[in-house]
Amino acid sequence: MATEQEKNKRRLQELAERPGNSSCVDCGAADPDWASFTLGVFVCQRCSGIHRNIPQISRVKSVTLDAWQTAEVEFIASTGNNAAKDKYEQKIPPFYYRPTHTDCQLLREQWIRAKYERKEFVHVEKQEPYSAGYREGFLWKRGRDNGQFLSRKFILSEREGALKYFNKHDAREPKAIMKIHTINATFQTAKIGHPHGLQITYLKDNSTRNIFVYHEDGKEMVDWFNGIRAARFHYLQVAYPGASDADLVTKLTRDYIKEGYMEKTGPKQTEGFKKRWFTLDDRRLMYFKDPMDAYARGEVFIGSKENSYTVLLGLPPSTQGNHWKFGITIVTPERKFLFTCETEEEQRDWMGVFQRVVNRPMLPQEYAVEAHFKHKP
Repeated sequence: MATEQEKNKRRLQELAERPGNSSCVDCGAADPDWASFTLGVFVCQRCSGIHRNIPQISRVKSVTLDAWQTAEVEFIASTGNNAAKDKYEQKIPPFYYRPTHTDCQLLREQWIRAKYERKEFVHVEKQEPYSAGYREGFLWKRGRDNGQFLSRKFILSEREGALKYFNKHDAREPKAIMKIHTINATFQTAKIGHPHGLQITYLKDNSTRNIFVYHEDGKEMVDWFNGIRAARFHYLQVAYPGASDADLVTKLTRDYIKEGYMEKTGPKQTEGFKKRWFTLDDRRLMYFKDPMDAYARGEVFIGSKENSYTVLLGLPPSTQGNHWKFGITIVTPERKFLFTCETEEEQRDWMGVFQRVVNRPMLPQEYAVEAHFKHKP
């Protein structure tokens, strides 16, 4: 005859297969094998670690390894992931970034704390830090020339359609004005070397400019991130009045398609190959001497195959000089760009992402980008 423990384990396994329970309630990872017996939800192992950091709200156990009491199992049976979402995710603003299992620890932790600890999506007034349309504060910003992080005042203003920062705390004029319609923000914790590191890019004279910032308080940094998303969302609502919220949300911020080192040669293809850090941001392939450079050394626009852009494996037979042996050629209407990768795996990865970009038809606004594009050799 089955013991109480065996019955509870079997009951938990049955509950884990109910609609909504087969993916992590917080990040969507498949087959979560942990559960919170105080919130009544199933979570993945990574999110369970965050739940453990808020023991006054959530207590977690392994579905398969820990002992379960009947009352705990029955509470999960009476709740479950779908009911918990209905309760804790009632009023999420459309622009608020909902992390997935591939996102960094910071985004997932602040999402979980926002839901259960601060109840930001139950009490709308708690969303004010990123919903108000105006935000100011101090962030640590990396200096362009010396690489040191210094405290800088930032102001985000939807009314002005800009994010500004000031070099001196009492300065009247901003050091830089970043127009909301050109801004992107993405967490780059490994590159910046800080768990709250955010990379903000914007266009200046049609060239991409990077700034790197962080704040010691994780909530503060995620509030800035969602504030930027809110400002872009409201700008796009005006720019595209017929678009649905779901369409606009995909345009708020984006992660880079791929980053990494390749070698490149110049337009004459007789110069030596130089190692550069490459970032593929939508259709812009940018290259930098160092991953943390403020400006790209050059940018290549990658259009679609219908517009005479192609990607070829290998290099032309006439290619000279010492270089890594795994080549890629990007053919544009104007010229060929030659790149090399250190390994066959990297070559395969870059080829895959370039091919996907070329296979994607160009949008009307991308023709304008192509027309104004300035390639710096």
